[in-house]
Amino acid sequence: MAKRKSRVYIETSIVSYLTARHSTDVRVRANQDVTTEWWKTRRPQFDLFVSEFVIAETSLGDADAANLRLEAIRGIPELEATQEVRSLGDHLMSERAIPSQAAIDAYHIAVATVNGMDYLLTWNCAHIANAAMRAAIEQVCRKHGYEPPIICTPLELMEG
Repeated sequence: MAKRKSRVYIETSIVSYLTARHSTDVRVRANQDVTTEWWKTRRPQFDLFVSEFVIAETSLGDADAANLRLEAIRGIPELEATQEVRSLGDHLMSERAIPSQAAIDAYHIAVATVNGMDYLLTWNCAHIANAAMRAAIEQVCRKHGYEPPIICTPLELMEG
């Protein structure tokens, strides 16, 4: 029996780093390079998923850039933002694990959690892949009966 591939929720920042013009900021450029390498070498080892939140965010801004982002995720299954997802996202904000001004970030975490993702892949280190916030995020998810995914960057999911 074949082992199940790990399931990865691709948050919007991954798609943005993958498709953006190369940055002149050395750190951003390094993250872009890691993202491209992960996409080319590690992606086939996982089952990838996005959500309506990712699709909505990737559709914003410059039309040509949005088209590149949407093309990058074409064919990746979309997870539904059910009432359970919205409820957990609301709990993440009301219980102060995620600030209310970062609602979309709470919903990214909620959709990955409710749908049983193994990983949430992101470069959003302000509110998602944030070590100082991780314990509170995990506590809220578990309090409401869910096991949260491992939240990480492509650099952290490069080997395995």
